[in-house]
Amino acid sequence: MMDNRPIGFLDSGVGGLTVARELMRQLPHEEIVYIGDSARAPYGPRPAEQIREYTWQLVHFLLTKDVKMIVFACNTATAVAWEEVKEALDIPVLGVILPGASAAIKATKSGKVGVLGTSMTIQSDIYRQKIQALSPETDVSSLACPKFAPLVESNSYQSSLAKKVVYETLGGLKGKVDTLVLGCTHYPLLRPIIQNVMGQEVKLIDSGAECARDISVLLNYFEINRSRTAEKTGHKFYTTASPAAFRDIAESWLDRTIDVERVTL
Repeated sequence: MMDNRPIGFLDSGVGGLTVARELMRQLPHEEIVYIGDSARAPYGPRPAEQIREYTWQLVHFLLTKDVKMIVFACNTATAVAWEEVKEALDIPVLGVILPGASAAIKATKSGKVGVLGTSMTIQSDIYRQKIQALSPETDVSSLACPKFAPLVESNSYQSSLAKKVVYETLGGLKGKVDTLVLGCTHYPLLRPIIQNVMGQEVKLIDSGAECARDISVLLNYFEINRSRTAEKTGHKFYTTASPAAFRDIAESWLDRTIDVERVTL
């Protein structure tokens, strides 16, 4: 059985493009509909109820695009609303947290894992809970990095300011973990700086890339892969803020030309 409908991606902004890029690499014949809520990004500092409301708006938008699966390409939305949305819909709904947690357990040799995330993701304690549910003896150090996502959304992730912010934020974790989960899909854009600060011996886990592997498994499991002979209509990208700003970051990160449309939710 084949299903030629697109896969829906939602994120608070541009961060979920790190997951989309990985999916395009691993499954080039699948098509994506992506909605980034950059007008209200970042979600991390917002109250849970507001994050839940915004996430549902993104979900309803994707459902109007007749998607066959929804990927929460946002750790904050996953922490707050994934369980609820997954129960309510009759299509597969995937979050980025469990794939990242599983990969961290496999990667660590010392049993000491660090988790970086937004204030809400860290406050929810979901990474520690998921990691210790699978591996109770793993020691988890969680750190909120509220300044990271805004650096990415403002396209300043390669600036000297970014280097300074990352260095100041991560100083206390250096030398304490051998594995570090990038628990926000915006953070892989800061990966070279994070790696530089933490040292080459620390393994960085990109929860988005791990999630893309799980998407592939689920497409096979539910037999909803896109036919390789299906006509291509192209990936579709939507933002709630400036299409030009979104396009700048997206084209540089995805290394391709894209169309972006502004929507009001």
